[in-house]
Amino acid sequence: MEIVSQVDTKVFLWINGWVGASPTFDRVIRWVVSDYLIPVVFSVILLGLWFGWANQAMRERHQRGVMLAGIGVGMASAAVKLSNVFYFRPRPFDSLEVQLLFYPPTDSSFPANPVAVAIAMATGAWMANKRIGTAMYIGAFVYGFSRVYAGVFYPLDVLGGALVGVAATYLVYIILKRIEPVPTLCLRMVRFLCIG
Repeated sequence: MEIVSQVDTKVFLWINGWVGASPTFDRVIRWVVSDYLIPVVFSVILLGLWFGWANQAMRERHQRGVMLAGIGVGMASAAVKLSNVFYFRPRPFDSLEVQLLFYPPTDSSFPANPVAVAIAMATGAWMANKRIGTAMYIGAFVYGFSRVYAGVFYPLDVLGGALVGVAATYLVYIILKRIEPVPTLCLRMVRFLCIG
């Protein structure tokens, strides 16, 4: 395990070592790494998936994907919170000399909660629409990379967050499949209330 940690640290230092090489790239990363850009863009995409289809079959499929994404985000966040009760990993800037492009968070570095949330959203979208989901996965990858580059996560933290996001959303998918027709009834009720 020590070797994995050393490799993780070396990769982190290599990526973070590029900070300052291009002020323009650093400005872009400061924008991408924020708590707002990717989460807001992903939320708008999910909103579009929820409302944006005239074809009823396609709309239902997309709404199921949005439902998966929403519940998956909750499950992923709960899983990260639970894991932090048992394991706390200090942030890179707590133990290494880094070039920080972001405010210093105080929660555990592993797994990366923002990445878990972004991947959960992307997974729900991907289960409904492969093209949109793939674009969201790419955005989530860029988001995770920006967090490493900015000095707030190790690469394995991002990988752990991604695995939590996928696993949580897939678990929700299995649960919803087993409790059918409850999800269908929920969608019908939402449509009856004119919010779907």
